[in-house]
Amino acid sequence: MKYVILIPIYNDRESLKLLIENINYEAKDLKSEISIIVINDASSQQIIDTYPNIENIHSIEIINMKENRGHARCIASGLKYIFEKKEFDYVIPMDGDGEDRPEEIKKFIEMADNSAGKSIIGERVKRSEGLFFKLCYQFHKFLTLAFTGKSIKFGNFTCLSKITIKKMLEEKATWNSFSGSLKKIENDLVSMPSIRGSRYFGPSKMSFFNLLKHSLSIISVFRKTVLIRSALFIVFYILLIKSFASVITSLPLVFLLFMIYSISSLALRENIEEFNNSLNNIHDVDKIK
Repeated sequence: MKYVILIPIYNDRESLKLLIENINYEAKDLKSEISIIVINDASSQQIIDTYPNIENIHSIEIINMKENRGHARCIASGLKYIFEKKEFDYVIPMDGDGEDRPEEIKKFIEMADNSAGKSIIGERVKRSEGLFFKLCYQFHKFLTLAFTGKSIKFGNFTCLSKITIKKMLEEKATWNSFSGSLKKIENDLVSMPSIRGSRYFGPSKMSFFNLLKHSLSIISVFRKTVLIRSALFIVFYILLIKSFASVITSLPLVFLLFMIYSISSLALRENIEEFNNSLNNIHDVDKIK
């Protein structure tokens, strides 16, 4: 079995180097072929480094992009590159900062060997961030479930079959939201418990604003369902407060309208033409091994 680990990176060379060393360590007892594709999202710092401990990795390539297009689009471009140019059975997208733990790659591979070609998600059962972020993350999951009817407890750290990747490349939502698109096109996903690790270097880059944008991007994938549920909520809420309407009781409606506006704006990022032409953004390819 051939596995390609897809790592989007932006200005985090030290973490990338340590991650590759840790992947090499975890791959020493695996019978599968492990390759690594790094998508360098137009970093402003030098990404190329020396990698002395890579004897258990079949190949490493760093794809340097011309323009920075963000995490989700970086992964989408990487999936397209791998699908069109590489021989593989599964792709494992993972963050390059250590928060997706390389020791869980073995679990993915063990489950893939017995999953009959199904894709596997790493369902978050524990996180390493502070209390405030954990509360915000729980709110994000509640918001997504309430407005879409979908329970999405996973991020990029997954193990995708070739069939699933083909579907994702035909879905324009992949250009905007990885997890939202995956949940939209696949109903039969295998789940694996996954612990969110700590960054190798520096603080987490997932701020409250980025988490909010991430949440609304997922919700925007299911915007038809959101609009129906929002319309029902508005009708029932107006009937509920009509006897004691005020500025304060109207605030939930204001927040809801703002959310609808936000997801409508984020939905405009879904562009299948840009997605299909995403490999034109490649500047060059550095083959490390």
